[in-house]
Order: sequence, then C-alpha cells, then structure tokens
Amino acid sequence: MYKLFFKQTLDIIIALVGLVILFPVFIIVLLLLYFANNGKPFFFQVRPGKNGNLFKIIKFKTMNDKRGSDGVLLPDSARLTAVGAFVRMTSLDELPQLLNVIKGDMSLVGPRPLLPEYLPLYSKEQNRRHEVRPGITGWAQVNGRNAISWTEKFTLDVWYVNNLSFWLDLKIILLTIKKVIVKEGISSDTSATMEKFTGN
Repeated sequence: MYKLFFKQTLDIIIALVGLVILFPVFIIVLLLLYFANNGKPFFFQVRPGKNGNLFKIIKFKTMNDKRGSDGVLLPDSARLTAVGAFVRMTSLDELPQLLNVIKGDMSLVGPRPLLPEYLPLYSKEQNRRHEVRPGITGWAQVNGRNAISWTEKFTLDVWYVNNLSFWLDLKIILLTIKKVIVKEGISSDTSATMEKFTGN
C-alpha cells in the first residue's frame, strides 16, 4: 500500500516543505557556486529512473570545467573547488534534487540514479534497482556511500527494492542525517568521488 499509493505523495509534500524551509540555504549555496564556477551553479545530467526511463537530474555543481592541454577534463580531484568540496562534504549538492522529487522523477529514498551508460552493464539482478524511483538518499548511501564497492552497492540497492516500507524509508532518512553530520563515505578510497562502473 505504501509503495503503490502513499510513498510518492509523501515525497512531494516533504520535498515542498523542505524547499521552503531550506530556501535561504539554497540561495546562499547558489550564489557561492555561481562565483566559484564562473556563473554555472547547477549541474544537469541525464540519468535513468524507474524502469530505466531517462530524466534530467539537477544538482549543485561542485567541480569546475578546467581541461588539460589536450582538451580533456582534468581529474575530479583537480576540478573540485574549495566551495564545491564543502558543498559535497555537507551533501548540500543534493538539495536541488528536491525539484526532481516534486516533478515525480525521483523519490526521497531509493537507489541512487547512476549513468545511462551503465544500463547494459548490469546483471539481471542488479537491474532490479530500477523497479522503484531513484532516491536522493538510499540504503547503499547509509551503508557506505562512495566508500563501498559497486558490487556491495548494487546488492544493497536490490535489498532495498525487496524490503521497501515506510519504516525502512524513515530509518534511512534518520541515518542519512547522521551520516551528513559525521561526514562518512563521501569519497572512495581511490577517488574524490567514485570510480566508474565497468561491468561485473
């Protein structure tokens, strides 16, 4: 009942309230990133949502667009600005995704939406993460986020799909708040963000 009828309605209500409450923070971060990223405070990217349907995700832009002499973008660690590092560390970069929740593309809680190029690389079991709307936070995020392997992450995503409930979502939201406060799992062991998934 919760999964079919109440989850999305509750998501939209909470997202609307959250945007109103956090609007001053939203504006401050927007202005800081506007100047740090040469007038580009937002990051837009196509991601697969429920049933693999594509949508455009919106986040605060934490990295600049600096390129090397060969024209290729510099590594993430070299493009992560000081302001961007703080925004990422505090998870404020996720704040604009409340707009995706209101639009119905995302949920507050669910598997994180990854890159479309990963779609053909998933096993049949891993692809089950797309049976629900992707989330701003999720079971994998509160159990390691970027500090765990792709295999572990996908296993946790599918476990969430199998066990989705109001009480599990509430637990994940509370654990997310704790993770943000203690700043756990922001980066992997070998990257400023997370290495690309290259298949099983």
